Amino acid sequence: MYRYHCLNPISNVGLDQLDDNYMNVNTAEGADAILVRSAKMHEMEFDKNLKVIARAGAGVNNIPLERCADEGIVVFNTPGANANGVKELVIAGMLLAARDIIGGINWVQEYEEDGDIAKITEKKKKAFAGTELEGKKLGVIGLGAIGVLVANAALHLGMDVYGYDPYVSVDSAWRLSRNIHHAKTVDEIYKECDYITVHVPALEDTKGMIDKNAISLMKEGVVILNFARDVLVNQEDIVDALVSGKVHRYVTDFPTKEIVGVTGAIVIPHLGASTEESEDNCAKMAAAEVKDFLENGNITHSVNFPDCDMGAKGEGERITILHKNIPNMIGQFTTLLAEKNMNIEVMTNKSRKEYAYTMLDVDGTVSEDVEAQLAAVEGVLKVRVIR
Repeated sequence: MYRYHCLNPISNVGLDQLDDNYMNVNTAEGADAILVRSAKMHEMEFDKNLKVIARAGAGVNNIPLERCADEGIVVFNTPGANANGVKELVIAGMLLAARDIIGGINWVQEYEEDGDIAKITEKKKKAFAGTELEGKKLGVIGLGAIGVLVANAALHLGMDVYGYDPYVSVDSAWRLSRNIHHAKTVDEIYKECDYITVHVPALEDTKGMIDKNAISLMKEGVVILNFARDVLVNQEDIVDALVSGKVHRYVTDFPTKEIVGVTGAIVIPHLGASTEESEDNCAKMAAAEVKDFLENGNITHSVNFPDCDMGAKGEGERITILHKNIPNMIGQFTTLLAEKNMNIEVMTNKSRKEYAYTMLDVDGTVSEDVEAQLAAVEGVLKVRVIR
C-alpha cells in the first residue's frame, strides 16, 4: 500500500482517484508521496522513502527542486489545470483597467444615504466612463496554456492581438488562433500594444523583464497586466511609471508593499487560480501523476526530471532508475543485468540537463542484491522496482 501526505488541503475530487491501494497519512514521515499547494518546503527534511512530490498548481518556487532531484524525488506540477480560471481573471482585469468600475462603485457607496443618488449619478458618471476593449491592441508575452487562452478570448472581444513566445510548444501553436499577429521580438509588443499581459515563468532571464527600459518603449498610457509572477515586473520602475502617467493602469494578482495603494494600480489578492474548478482540476491532475508514477513509473509534467512514459506495467517487474546524466550509465545497467542472467524486454531512457531516467521491463524477479548493485553504481540517485 502506498502512503501519501497532504501539506495543504487538496480537493477530494482529486484524492478520490487514489483507491484502496493508497492511505492518507497525517505525517510526511514514511510517506511515498506528498501533495502540496502553497506550503513552503525549502526547510523540510525529506524521508528516504519519499518518491514523489506533486504540486497542485503551476508554480514550484515553494519546493527545493535541485535538492529533490539529488535525493531522487520526482517533482510534478499541473500545468494548464488552472488556466481557464486565470484567463477569466485576466479578461476581468482588462475590463477593470479600461473602465473605472472600481472607482465608480466606491463613489456610489459614498452616496448610499443620499435620496437623490439617481440624479447625481447622471451628472457624475462621465468621470468613470473609460474606454472599450474592442479595437485595442493586446500584446501577450508567453503563449503557454494561459497565454493562448487569453489571446484567443481577446480576439472574440474584438481586440487586435499580438503574441510573442520564442519557445512556443507545438501543442500551444495548434491551439492558437491563426488571427494572432506573431511578434518576432518582445520589443514589438512593447511598441505596438495598448494592453500588455505577461504569462512567462519566473526564470533568471525573465525576472524584472518589465523594467524602466521596457516601459520606455511602450505607448503613453499603456496598461500592463501581471497574473504570472510578481518578480517579472520591477516594482520601483512600475511605481515610477504609474506616478508619471506613462503607465495608465497596472493590474496585478500579486500584492507587494511597493505597489499597494499606488494610484493607478489595481491589486488583486492572488485570486487567479482560486476557483473551485481550478482547485478540482489541479487536484485531479496531481493525483493522476502520482498514481501513474508510483504504479507504472511513468513521469508526466515533472519539473526536475525528464518526462518518460513506457505505458502501463505488465505482469513482469519494472526497474526504474533516477540518475545523473553522465556517460556509460546505460551500459553499466545492462551489463549488470546480463551478468545476473536477466533479459531486458523493454527499455527507455530520457535525459534533462544533468539528470536522467531509465526504465527497464525485465523477465524474472529482481532480487534485493540486484537492486542494491544498481543503486551502488556511481551517479545513481534512486532505484525502485515495481512488482
